Amino acid sequence: MLPDYPQFAQQPILTTAPTHKWRKKAIALIEFLLILVMLQAILTLFQEHTSEEPIRYRILAHSDAPADQAVKIRIQQAIEPMIAGAIARSATEEQLLSELEGLEAEMLAAAALHASDRTVTLERKNALFPAKRVGFEIYPQDVYEAYVLTIGSGRGANWWCSIFPKVCYPEEETVESEEEVKFFVWEWITSWFE
Repeated sequence: MLPDYPQFAQQPILTTAPTHKWRKKAIALIEFLLILVMLQAILTLFQEHTSEEPIRYRILAHSDAPADQAVKIRIQQAIEPMIAGAIARSATEEQLLSELEGLEAEMLAAAALHASDRTVTLERKNALFPAKRVGFEIYPQDVYEAYVLTIGSGRGANWWCSIFPKVCYPEEETVESEEEVKFFVWEWITSWFE
């Protein structure tokens, strides 16, 4: 009987506007990002640090000249086995510090051997280290107690190393490959709006 009434006959069926679908996707994206931020905050709260203040050393080259940088690398290669031996002989951080104090004269002699025309100093002092990330742990920029080996004027590019835990970082990191980096989450999100 409905076809007898003209106001009910042939009315168009209402459809959802395309902007409504876009809004749902935007809300889902915002919710997803909020969940990621909350998870990151929770992980940061419960993150345990392996060592509150790692033992570090820093090698300062005389200049940025290739010859001075090569001297710095030779010195680092000469000192590295000494430090590795001290680590192997030590069970605690206190024992390691004691071992390193015993090796100071030997490390300085090895460094002086490779930098024959420059003065070399080795000091255990407070030194400024830039911020670095090791896995999920971030070491903030701060002043740390460290061994600082200075070759000549010590104004060249350098790197810092953490002896305990053992990590080394050049100050200027270089990109090893030109491969395009893709992020799964970003690709997935952008596919929603195509």
